[in-house]
Amino acid sequence: MKILFFSRGHVLILMTVLSFLTPASTIGQYIGQHQSEVIVGPKITVKAYSFDLNDVILLESPFKDNMERNGRWLLSIDMNSLLYSWYINAGIPTTAKPLGGWEKPESEVRGFTMGHVLSGLALMYASTGKMAYKNRGDSLVAALTECQQALNQDGYLSAFPQSFIDRCIAGQKVWVPWYTIHKIMAGLLDMYLYTGNKLALNAVIKMSGWAYNKLYKLTPEQLAVNMQTEFGGMIEVCYNLYAITCNHQDKELANLFYDHRVFDPLAKGQDQLAKLHANTQIPKITGEARGYELTGNIQQKDIASFFWQSVFAHHTFATGGNSDQEHFFNPDNLSAHLSPRTTETCNTYNMLKLTLHLFTWTADAIYADYYEQALYNHILASQDPQTGMTSYFMPLKPGLFKVYSTPTNSFWCCVGTGFENHAKYAEGIYFHDDKGVYINLFIPSELNWKEKGVKITQQTQYPEEPTTHIIIQADHDIFMPFYIRYPKWATSGATVKVNGKIMCITQHAGSYIIVERKWKTGDKIDITFPMSLRLVATNDNPKVAAIAFGPIVLAGKMGTEGIKDPAPYAANQNEFDNYNIPADVIISLDTHGSDVANWLKRFTGKPLVFKTTAGVAPREITLIPYYQVHGERYVLYWDLK
Repeated sequence: MKILFFSRGHVLILMTVLSFLTPASTIGQYIGQHQSEVIVGPKITVKAYSFDLNDVILLESPFKDNMERNGRWLLSIDMNSLLYSWYINAGIPTTAKPLGGWEKPESEVRGFTMGHVLSGLALMYASTGKMAYKNRGDSLVAALTECQQALNQDGYLSAFPQSFIDRCIAGQKVWVPWYTIHKIMAGLLDMYLYTGNKLALNAVIKMSGWAYNKLYKLTPEQLAVNMQTEFGGMIEVCYNLYAITCNHQDKELANLFYDHRVFDPLAKGQDQLAKLHANTQIPKITGEARGYELTGNIQQKDIASFFWQSVFAHHTFATGGNSDQEHFFNPDNLSAHLSPRTTETCNTYNMLKLTLHLFTWTADAIYADYYEQALYNHILASQDPQTGMTSYFMPLKPGLFKVYSTPTNSFWCCVGTGFENHAKYAEGIYFHDDKGVYINLFIPSELNWKEKGVKITQQTQYPEEPTTHIIIQADHDIFMPFYIRYPKWATSGATVKVNGKIMCITQHAGSYIIVERKWKTGDKIDITFPMSLRLVATNDNPKVAAIAFGPIVLAGKMGTEGIKDPAPYAANQNEFDNYNIPADVIISLDTHGSDVANWLKRFTGKPLVFKTTAGVAPREITLIPYYQVHGERYVLYWDLK
């Protein structure tokens, strides 16, 4: 019979005698060896299933480049330095040099990076099959197991003392201990699910038991105090563990983090997000989505769906990011929040996780459209191509520039999520139902659908060109549909050819084009979505707008004046808050209300380079994709006259 198991943001389908629900992505090859494990079945109907990460291979593209840079950074981090605070906390001697930034020994959040590194290594192994990532992850898990045994505190494991948790429960000032505990649990769980490391599962089961015993006797009032401090994705990771262990204490631990203050208004369809710390809330909502999948609780579905729609429609900038100064603001009030600290990268990481849950429930193209928007214009844009370092904020104030981390002295939250962002690009490209394949993203890649005996290769230079080529290879002739996303931005129509013959398209932008027939090896689908220029105005002011070409947000190049070493790299993300924007940075365009295509022209021979026409600005401005802007100042949102 069919089984479902949900990944950390998506869903897969396998055949087995068991009904199995788990957060893994690459567990297909592993579960066959462990079918005797206790497991929890799905409680909802799913319309789209994901593929294992190891079923999708990235071909040459900026995404593969980012992934490879990310992998090199993960393998370059000194493991003994990463373990320094863990050993010190456990009383194990070490001569290593500690890391800096948020991982320095006096930091109250020390140790959180370890969880992200474990997840990143597991994801890189799943995405590439390279043993170097698994071996390094296994070594770290063995060291953490040693620390857990040395601590001998009923399963407690962290790089800081348990007293930090006690301070949180007491309402005393402390950074974010539960947030860090979540990262560690999630990283260990990923090492089990993606690489089969049983030591990691054993460690996270012990951590869950410790946490449950710490909290279950607390009164509702005490639990509310405990939740006043950011607790990350504790709900999600506990549900994920429950899916594997069938231990109701794991599920109950998730429920002990139910935040009435945030969830109750959302359940009633009320957007009361203004002034809330954005990335504190998004992981909570993903936890509720996960709970819905495991319990069928409709209220959890309603909370997740309404939250996503509110953030998407009323709190999201043109890049797909959200927040200012890490906080939500009043709905639609975007033009007043173009600051140095807009669109925290962690937020988009978590929104994409939530988006994949909702897509699998509905197969609605709105989620795939958002995923593309945020992936290209925020996540892809957040990594420095020279060093592989990552950005915390993506500034939207005109004339600013991106600031990147350093290899050993930053380790911000967005460095941690970056280790995962750039390791799992393959997860959002393809999905399937019982019959056929959804093509959600147009990224060069190969898909192997083993159960159907079908392989497809996606060849494209998208978004530099509008056409994608799908080449089919099949073990035998097979009748199946392809569901090809028809992007919402593709208002100039679409062309689909099958083996050179043009198809009649009846669908509309913002849906799926269905191509259904009997396929054989060598068959080819050519999909073309002509791209055009468009304005993406802020919700509250049509005269403040970004410029997009097809799916890509364009940035106006404003030079490098004032960007001196060590910029654009920083140990502290606040280091360049005072950007000293040059006076000659252009923020206004004299368009006289005419269509953007009249005053912005494509540069000959360079498909994604545009230049303003005479009279629009004091000097000619060159615009390129935001994901290609590095080491220089830029403007994304313009004042239009």
